[in-house]
Amino acid sequence: MVRLNIIVEGHTEETFVRDMLSPHLAMHGVYVGGRRVETGRKRGKIYRGGVTSYIKAKKDIQMWMKQEKDAWFSTMFDLYALPEDFPGMSMSKNIAEPYEKIKTIEKAFANDIGSKRFIPYIQLHEFEALLFSNITKMGIYFLNREKEIKELKKLCDSFVSPEHINDNPDTAPSKRIERTIPGYHHEKPIAGPLVSAAIGFTTIRAKCHHFNKWISYLESLV
Repeated sequence: MVRLNIIVEGHTEETFVRDMLSPHLAMHGVYVGGRRVETGRKRGKIYRGGVTSYIKAKKDIQMWMKQEKDAWFSTMFDLYALPEDFPGMSMSKNIAEPYEKIKTIEKAFANDIGSKRFIPYIQLHEFEALLFSNITKMGIYFLNREKEIKELKKLCDSFVSPEHINDNPDTAPSKRIERTIPGYHHEKPIAGPLVSAAIGFTTIRAKCHHFNKWISYLESLV
């Protein structure tokens, strides 16, 4: 049995880890706990959610690692809007190929944390890329939106893979969905995990190479 803690960016990823990733990895003997990254403290209250700066994220990761010395740790942060002070960001600026870009950032991230128990994972380019693995499943939550969903399907088909849908503020995966289905912005924490569950791990892993590589590594921890 192996314990794994995953520090995530927001509510959507936290629910995804709890409801989808945790049961899957439990079948492989890996027992997962997840929580949103700490962003600040005020009057004894801890605020979580959103990678606002690397320094804050690093502090939260290292503190949790000190508290649980027998557990493995990983992350689920979006490449989209990752802070400029994040390790590897400056080195990766001129790398156009997504997989090479993410490899550079994750390697620098791992080196900076400096622990064999740490497995860096940065999502290309956002959580919503996973939904584009089969975007037609949006229909289970957003009813009577066949036309809009067809538009998203056509968009996805124009990319090599869902992970290639880029991180421009106007064209990131979530922005494309929000522009086509405006209600998604407010429903994201519920809709995102439900749609990803409807799509299923098999399809997501087949369409998202980087995500699949991460899951395969986590499965092999035992």
